[in-house]
Amino acid sequence: MSDFEQHRLTDLNLLKTPEKDFPEKKVLVVSYYFPPMGLSGVQRTLKFVKYLPEYNWHPLVLTTTPGAFYAFDATLEEEIADKAVDIFRTEPSDFTRFLKGKKNSILKFPSSLKQKLGRTLLQTIYQPDSRITWKKAAVELGSEIIAKNPVHIIFATAPPFTDFLVAQELAEKHNIPFIADYRDIWVDNPFHFYATPFHKEYSLRLETGVLKRAAKAIVTTRYAKELLLKRYGFLGHEDVFIIPHGYDAHDFEPFKNVRPNPLKFTITHSGVFQDDRTPKYFLQALAQFIAKNPQAPVEARFVGIMRKPHSKLIKKYKLENVAKCIGYVSHGEAVQHLMESDVLWMMVNDTVRSPGKMYEYFGARKPMLISSPEGVIRQTALESGAALVTDPKDVDAILRSIENLYGMWKVKSLPVPDERFVKQYDRKFLTGTLARELALAADLR
Repeated sequence: MSDFEQHRLTDLNLLKTPEKDFPEKKVLVVSYYFPPMGLSGVQRTLKFVKYLPEYNWHPLVLTTTPGAFYAFDATLEEEIADKAVDIFRTEPSDFTRFLKGKKNSILKFPSSLKQKLGRTLLQTIYQPDSRITWKKAAVELGSEIIAKNPVHIIFATAPPFTDFLVAQELAEKHNIPFIADYRDIWVDNPFHFYATPFHKEYSLRLETGVLKRAAKAIVTTRYAKELLLKRYGFLGHEDVFIIPHGYDAHDFEPFKNVRPNPLKFTITHSGVFQDDRTPKYFLQALAQFIAKNPQAPVEARFVGIMRKPHSKLIKKYKLENVAKCIGYVSHGEAVQHLMESDVLWMMVNDTVRSPGKMYEYFGARKPMLISSPEGVIRQTALESGAALVTDPKDVDAILRSIENLYGMWKVKSLPVPDERFVKQYDRKFLTGTLARELALAADLR
């Protein structure tokens, strides 16, 4: 059993209420990051919005008009084009204005050092984050939406944690319950910078106010739930609910007949190496494997934005003929790359975050090599029945895992994830769980 509550493994058809018996319910979804913005941060919210109408919930999305971002994917908007979803956008209100009003301008993904320095500067000036400059416009537009629609509940997802403050103010102003959805933790996030004790104390007060006002908090892992319960004694076990990340079965349907090239052993990583994540140790192990097996038909794919220092590692370890940097592609193309692969690899070097890419890997039903410290990510991967796990920086262990997987590939005996395990992470299934929590919090059941 995975780390989220066992009682959710019920028939979700029981959660679907016929419209003839109950009127449609409306939820205001506060999400700064939303398509056409790309990257993993939009996936969870998009899929909730996509499937909530099937549970008789009409999402009203409050978001921004992206002036500039690191990646855009127009195909994501197409997923909800024919759904009962309304999208309301404020004008760009942050640092992207300096781009002369250009819409959907691509920002260069910063190096790890520049990202750290930028975060240090912005989190010194802005609390809880730089998107606080969006709050006024978001509250104004949110109030207009509520004035014209019978909103039963507000659902806010973060980061940015400004989303929570927008929802909190709207909830208090209009006497509507709201749910706070944590994609990452807030005050206890080791990647947040607090310039002074006052900065941390201020964020602590903000988070306390949010949690005291929220009808419920949702987190992605049991570890995140335990952190909240430990820090905030006023929270009870039932106040924090776990809905993990997942995969959308519909995304995989067009590629159900796609098979890997039988003449190549293909290992793929999908996504961005955020913060201090790096392909360095994997590439070192891969270089050693090639040195020992120079005739092995191996291909390593990196699908997504690749920082320049990481790209240089490929040349450093003389893997130009083995490693391919695909670059950022649409979500559908990324899924196709997963299906064309024999093994999927992921690296995470902390126990705090829950990378959404692992759940996409589950959806691909492929064997996995997971480089992660002891914790929920490693445990969940092992529960799949198709993962080899190593410490993130253990080159020897990664090398042995590549050798083992290659050996299994040659005799066509690579493992396959347990089907029952995989299905519990289906986005439609998970949205049914959210629909029930929304109804309970809004006192509609």
